[in-house]
Amino acid sequence: MKVGFISLGCNKNLVDTEKTIALFKEHNYEIVNDPKQAEIIVINTCGFIEKAKEEAINTILEMAEYKKQNCKYLIAMGCLVERYKNELEKEIPEVDLYIKYSSYNTLWEQIENLILSSSKQKEESFDEYTNRVITTGNNYAYIKIADGCSNRCTYCAIPYIRGPIKSRKMESIIQEANKLAEEGYKEIILTAQDTTKYGIDIYKKPMLADLLLELCKIEKIKWIRFLYAYPETITNDLIEVVKENPKICHYFDIPIQHISNNVLKRMNRQSNGESIKKLICKLRKEIPDVILRTTVMVGFPGETKEDFNELYSFLKEAKFDKLGAFSYSKEEGTPAYNMKEQIHPSTKRSRYNKIMSLQQQISHENLEKNIGKTFEVLIEGITKNKKYYVARSYMDTPEIDGVIYIENTKSLEIGKFTSCKIIDVKDYDLIGKLLN
Repeated sequence: MKVGFISLGCNKNLVDTEKTIALFKEHNYEIVNDPKQAEIIVINTCGFIEKAKEEAINTILEMAEYKKQNCKYLIAMGCLVERYKNELEKEIPEVDLYIKYSSYNTLWEQIENLILSSSKQKEESFDEYTNRVITTGNNYAYIKIADGCSNRCTYCAIPYIRGPIKSRKMESIIQEANKLAEEGYKEIILTAQDTTKYGIDIYKKPMLADLLLELCKIEKIKWIRFLYAYPETITNDLIEVVKENPKICHYFDIPIQHISNNVLKRMNRQSNGESIKKLICKLRKEIPDVILRTTVMVGFPGETKEDFNELYSFLKEAKFDKLGAFSYSKEEGTPAYNMKEQIHPSTKRSRYNKIMSLQQQISHENLEKNIGKTFEVLIEGITKNKKYYVARSYMDTPEIDGVIYIENTKSLEIGKFTSCKIIDVKDYDLIGKLLN
């Protein structure tokens, strides 16, 4: 039978989708990209914030239409299902099987029970090393090093969906990284809800620095990147490991969420404004070419005008290289859902727009500083008009940050590294030319 997949939400969800694709391939199902051809459609849903939930429901309803044509089985899995399985079964009965995240260890058994009426149990854990079908091309791949989260931020539903942090054994991660390296992947990107807490549950201490050192020993891996590094667990050891090992990209993705202590306390964040400022200064001092990315939230319950102005002033001064912002979204089951002093939607929109307008200006100024500099880049593609190659440097995470467009003056091989000189800036991207 032919199977089509739709993966919504974050890159951690994408890894789960890739594992599920591999399960179907191992059992001789044919994978297709066109839902019109699929006899089975699998949707991996996100349920993190309101917009994600709406997207997931709309996607399910859209795919349900194909059951009137060729599709025989519609399967939904992931975070939305974990939170609302009972409600979804009642409201959208067109879905033949809802698989909760917490039951992924019997995922294939459930699928076979539906399709083949068999009960073959897959023994290995879904979160340890299993085969995947990489969907991100031939140059980079994500490795999920942990799942769940124990931070209990008052706005976040992840601990209620995926439970407390569950780290993978280091040997399992190294095994997966070695396999990816042998398959030709040049960059591995470590992901988790909070990568800097990796290992704290099974090794009783943060082990990201140790893991990075082991990954650096894999000869065929060129770049190593890690995302979602919470500020309170970025240790001196971790900074030193990043600084001293050329394979590790000088790139820190640090979701600070806010800078006002009033808001951070209400969010139940473990860092405070002063510690965040000290960390940023330390990173820039220790690693002068470091790229700093952050995420901030506006409109959290109780965020005063003074709190927002403090955040705005801080961002104006800190000048993060990359920044994402979002407005607070009420999520059922979280402590913040019932907090008093909820912020009016128009105020949230206004604050969001002000932050993004500021960052657009900062981003352009930061990018202009790269004009005249030379970077080693990974060639990832070519524009439709063949005028430019599309490349990335250590400064950019794929699909999240910008790219470098390099003038096509000679033939280059996709997936190879070369050097280029930056000559111009265009929006959030750079323009470069080959050195020879």
